[in-house]
Amino acid sequence: MEEIISDFIRNEDVFIPTMIASAILLLVVVKSVTKMITNIAGERTRREIAAYIAEGSMTPEQGERLLSSGKNRGCN
Repeated sequence: MEEIISDFIRNEDVFIPTMIASAILLLVVVKSVTKMITNIAGERTRREIAAYIAEGSMTPEQGERLLSSGKNRGCN
């Protein structure tokens, strides 16, 4: 096993493109997970505001203002 790994590392024609592809793949995965977490947090916020409106703690206008203020800053 060590022999295969050392041959792979010594062979620059394969090693460098593999490392570049791995870095790109890692970037895509991290970006996707970040976007997913951001979307989940935004949806949770919308649900909480809707719950406050439903229980009467907040008016629909206040909820609308809160949701639109997040859009102005680039948040969804």
